[in-house]
Amino acid sequence: EAATGMRFLGAGEDDGFERAFEPRPLRFPADHGSHPTFRTEWWYFTGNLRADDGRHFGFEVTFFRLALAPREPQSDSAWAARHAWMAHLAITDTARGRFFASERFARQALGLAGAQAEPFKVWVEGWSATQAADPGGGFAVRLEAADGDAALDLELVSAKPPVLQGEDGWDAKGPEPGNASYYYSLTRLEARGRLSVGGERFDVAGLAWMDREWSTSSLSAGVEGWDWLSLQLSDGRELMLYQLRETDGSPSPFSSGSVVGADGTSRTLGADEFALQPLDYWVSESSGVRYPVAWRVEVPGERLSLHVEPHLPNQELDLSVRYWEGAVRVTGRSGEREVTGDGYLELAGYRPPGRPR
Repeated sequence: EAATGMRFLGAGEDDGFERAFEPRPLRFPADHGSHPTFRTEWWYFTGNLRADDGRHFGFEVTFFRLALAPREPQSDSAWAARHAWMAHLAITDTARGRFFASERFARQALGLAGAQAEPFKVWVEGWSATQAADPGGGFAVRLEAADGDAALDLELVSAKPPVLQGEDGWDAKGPEPGNASYYYSLTRLEARGRLSVGGERFDVAGLAWMDREWSTSSLSAGVEGWDWLSLQLSDGRELMLYQLRETDGSPSPFSSGSVVGADGTSRTLGADEFALQPLDYWVSESSGVRYPVAWRVEVPGERLSLHVEPHLPNQELDLSVRYWEGAVRVTGRSGEREVTGDGYLELAGYRPPGRPR
């Protein structure tokens, strides 16, 4: 259930975990690694790829760490673990109208799962993101995941420096002290490699995105979910927007975003600097949830007026945590110029009709 994931991000007692009370310098490569004193953390890779014939694919590979206790367990067992891990793999095959999603779980014991900064690696069993060589000295990883007839093996190389979201990487999600995360993004990763789905194999290339967050509590009691967008535009800019939804459906004033210039410079967008309006919906046959999968995006300060629609309507991950996350296409205008692009949309916290809040 989506509510399961929401519960781990809610405000409340810190139970001995560290909290994000204020900005602090983010340092690389150290902050690419794990932050075990915080309750939750994730490494989020998404992207849009094309084969040599132009065939489109979307992908998501995510690694989640959940601390079970603030201190190491008092046990001599090799299986004793302070952290549990979950990973998701999803592939969108637009031409064939197929969406594949799977997950893996492991405890941080016996080398089954974990993360390290130097050399960078995060893994859950055989799924991993591992530091690769980059002649330019930037961030480069090899991303590998496979399950059944879906698999990918990609090399991702960052074309821009990390973007520190919020206030220098400290992103407040509510008015309560410590209700925040440390958050940065790599918004333009050049991707190249191989992808398999449905018994077919393809050489692919495109653009990817990595989001990194860690926190102990980041959602206020009155927030029931969020709508998040990462967009890579044809003019070289990137746009990240998220809208926290209050229980009455209205956007929280702590909604936020950022715009990244073609030169890599960025600025934070407050909740009053953009508007998201749903345009079309898709209802899941398996869960009954109605998702807003197409949006109008307005950022007046950037003269951006965009239309965002999914490459496929059905990109719901109905796993142990249920949410919609999928590849989207962008059309619209930047002032007097046309602009296009690709990106990813995440819709979390939506419930089936009649399900109590």
